Amino acid sequence: MEPGNGGKKVTIRSARGIVTCPGRNFVTLKIETDEGVYGIGDATLNGRELSVASYLSDHVIPNLIGRDAQRIEDIWQFLYKGGYWSRGVVAMTALAAVDTALWDIKAKLAGMPLYQLLGGRSRDGVLVYGHANGADIEQTVDQVGAYCDMGYRAIRAQSGVPGVKGAYGVGRGDMYYEPADAALPTETLWDTAAYLNHAPKLFEKLRDQYGPDIELLHDVHHRLTPMEAARLGKSLEPFRLFWMEDATPADNQEAFRLIRQHTTTPLAVGEIFASIHDCRTLIQEQLIDYIRSTVVHAGGITHLRRIADLAGLYQIRTGCHGATDLSPVCMGAALHFDTWVPNFGIQEYMRHTPETDEVFPHDYHFADGYLHAGEAPGHGVDIDEKLAAKYEYEPRQLPVARLRDGTLWNW
Repeated sequence: MEPGNGGKKVTIRSARGIVTCPGRNFVTLKIETDEGVYGIGDATLNGRELSVASYLSDHVIPNLIGRDAQRIEDIWQFLYKGGYWSRGVVAMTALAAVDTALWDIKAKLAGMPLYQLLGGRSRDGVLVYGHANGADIEQTVDQVGAYCDMGYRAIRAQSGVPGVKGAYGVGRGDMYYEPADAALPTETLWDTAAYLNHAPKLFEKLRDQYGPDIELLHDVHHRLTPMEAARLGKSLEPFRLFWMEDATPADNQEAFRLIRQHTTTPLAVGEIFASIHDCRTLIQEQLIDYIRSTVVHAGGITHLRRIADLAGLYQIRTGCHGATDLSPVCMGAALHFDTWVPNFGIQEYMRHTPETDEVFPHDYHFADGYLHAGEAPGHGVDIDEKLAAKYEYEPRQLPVARLRDGTLWNW
């Protein structure tokens, strides 16, 4: 019996990063123990995947070997405080992968699905939203209808803007939107005035077509100043959006005060946050309604729980990021977190390609607008390493945006 750890030591015997590209690049950490139990965690950082893979192999994995896999909190603190250069997104993504894999191991050792280990169910299913994208309003309206037909109760709607080349959110396919598209960033155009005039027309049409019951969401993708975001939020109020996401860059958290003063449209932000400190002011001053931090970039389940607990004190709900650059490993872990977390709001759900789903077999499933975490011990997602090895890494980066005069803008 190991003193102080409440049971037999379960030693980390080995760990390795697995890089694969079944339609897009993913980095997965696999941790193996002397008990024959292993866990996996998502370590994908879109466009910077190899940076995390290198950080894991060069700095993190050597510090894991020989440690007790059950001491999740101690390992988290060791990698966070002991790393000194903490809170950077590369380090926090690597830490999240370790944390997720360790929770997977602990739940498997306990013989229960992860949500049970976290505290059990707070709900029967996890409300999710899909992405309806179109080159123009008519195409987006049709895509929203297609998602309604699939059983979605909440849908994010994005439309191309007339005269704006490469507007954010306009995918190249019907289901599997992936913005990272080239070895070097492609350049897109942005026109704020054209967008502000166009976006309300999209949601007016959607409400006319589908009525008040479907939940509609919209992603601004950090394109506006606070006052511009306030104007958009006010113009969208008649159409009762579920939320307006990433209305302005949140580097300056206080900027959301201005938006809040001018609109009652609910605000969501946080998919690029790596730490509770990135959202502390937003939460404590109730400047947002939904926090979108996610398992893979915000330090894993251990740290995301702290963010959610802080948010819950101020009646702010979760709305975790769930784009295709988060592997099914992250989605599985997120669904167990969502099933437990008391102040849940919604979960983003962009479907992966069939190739990705084959590499990452999982037991979660979609039904009637909800995702359901499985009942297998752990987070219920695995990796087929032989199949993963067939898909070699492909250099890809996210696009950038410029204004009409050539000024680099927020993508």
